[in-house]
Amino acid sequence: MAPGLYFIATPIGAARDITLRALDILRDADVLAAEDTRTLRHLMEIHGVPLRGRPMIAYHDHNGDAARPRVLGALARGLSVGYASDAGTPLVADPGFQLGRAAIAEGYTVCAAPGPSAVLTALTVSGLPTDRFLFAGFPPTGGSARRSWLKELSDMAATVVLYESPKRVGELLRDMVSEFGAQRRAAVCRELTKRFEEITRGPLDELAEKFSGTPPRGEIVVVVDRAPPRVVSAEAVEAELRLRLGRMSTRDAAEEVSRALGVPRRDVYQRALALEREA
Repeated sequence: MAPGLYFIATPIGAARDITLRALDILRDADVLAAEDTRTLRHLMEIHGVPLRGRPMIAYHDHNGDAARPRVLGALARGLSVGYASDAGTPLVADPGFQLGRAAIAEGYTVCAAPGPSAVLTALTVSGLPTDRFLFAGFPPTGGSARRSWLKELSDMAATVVLYESPKRVGELLRDMVSEFGAQRRAAVCRELTKRFEEITRGPLDELAEKFSGTPPRGEIVVVVDRAPPRVVSAEAVEAELRLRLGRMSTRDAAEEVSRALGVPRRDVYQRALALEREA
């Protein structure tokens, strides 16, 4: 293998979801690094990939400062390093960001062997739009902080994907009803690709009711539909324009009102010109 750092996506459940290229890297890399070396050893054993005495470095969020120099040292010696997080794609709610950034800063080659991702898997099975989406990670654990965080996402013109602990998913869905609205469509995806995979779809109020009792088991991904288009009356647009046209240019007034109300700038600009002609 050519020298460099290779980020390897590993299965989120079904061991056979690993790619052939990922297995090639695990077989041929000079050094292996992993969020959990025991998990990676087990995956390699399942697929018959021998370690052959190669060094294996534990690298995770709690030891990054100490372990990163070892990985960078291997790269400095012209070696190839394969890095795998516990499950899924490194850097996506998993360790690896600081390692990748440090390797790039030193001028080393950084590659990815793409594959399993809970984010993309949940999007695929959710039944919600996938042309534009935001992965928001884990929400805050505190109630008020979580509600403020959700409020920032409530008007997002994109499908929102987030992770949550099964112990808190009921609380999360109740807060989503408050901040997103009871009828916003969503999907709660549990144990993706595993034996007891379960996808529950519906409006947020129904999901909040369903998950209000005993917490579910397993890994949880929540997918929420984008905000509905805002309906802004012509009267509201005109009122905002009149407040601005006397103190700024037509173009600037249209730009500001467009941003404030979420209305296409061209439409606002045409209405501003009409108001000026009427004056």
